[in-house]
Amino acid sequence: MDDVTSKGANSNQRRMLPTDRLDYSAITERPAIKLPGGARMAIWVIVNVEEWDPKDTMPRTVLTPPAGGAPVPDIPNWCWHEYGNRVGFWRFVKVFDEFNIPGVLAINGCAIEAFPPIVKAALDRNWEFIGHGFTQRNMQKVPDEKADIHMTTEAIKKATGKPPRGWLGPGLTETWETPDLLKEDGYDYVADWVLDDQPVWLKTRGKPIVNIPYTQECNDVAMMLIQHHTASEYYDRAMDQFEQIYADSEDSARVMALVVHPYIMGAPHRLKYFRKIFAEIRKKKDVAFMTGEQIFDWYQSVGPKAP
Repeated sequence: MDDVTSKGANSNQRRMLPTDRLDYSAITERPAIKLPGGARMAIWVIVNVEEWDPKDTMPRTVLTPPAGGAPVPDIPNWCWHEYGNRVGFWRFVKVFDEFNIPGVLAINGCAIEAFPPIVKAALDRNWEFIGHGFTQRNMQKVPDEKADIHMTTEAIKKATGKPPRGWLGPGLTETWETPDLLKEDGYDYVADWVLDDQPVWLKTRGKPIVNIPYTQECNDVAMMLIQHHTASEYYDRAMDQFEQIYADSEDSARVMALVVHPYIMGAPHRLKYFRKIFAEIRKKKDVAFMTGEQIFDWYQSVGPKAP
């Protein structure tokens, strides 16, 4: 344990470093785990739906203001994002329906009230809802992280009739206490710890929580907004990743994630490359498309016991 204490309500407790939460484990040295139905690997597809407050600085930008700075209101960048919720999301829905893909909706708690048709579309298709912060901001900057997590939980519970089992931090951000607070609020799994191709147990100050593999590589934010690749890179990289993980999973199951945002891959010049991925992968009969909670339930039944 690190001897530096955390700030806030639990400042009397020692801070847990990442290396305190899980031990190193070489994937080649673990007992083999198998998916049901003869599948050799699982894929889950996460759609991030966010509400950006026009009164605040935008979380991301596509245009730099002519005079620099961070103007408010920032109409071009707010509209760039809002296009995804008005148009881009509905392109995704057609793809998910066409290829019978179970969706996972990582949604801001405040977005549930803001976009009722999106919530209804996901509910009608039995998509899984997972927490994504109450607002789209760094979890280190929310006034009260515990309250923020719980507000998100309650917003999803009100919309779906059940509390969320999974969590994805906005921008994968966490504080030193995030896994502890998530477990204490009833979450089964988190996806912020992008360090493995199989689920892993994370220790908390109470009962452990599972981390399910997510991706920074097949993530449209990284590829399109940070690395500035052409739209076709999403398909190329997804297929390259798929082929390698498929080969790796010959002896023991692996998990692959695909991550999209409606305002990025839902743009008209990019959508066809997202669709093309499923047209290819669906040809494989031994690949299971699953939700995060399905992956959690499977891993809990076949994986190592919680520490």
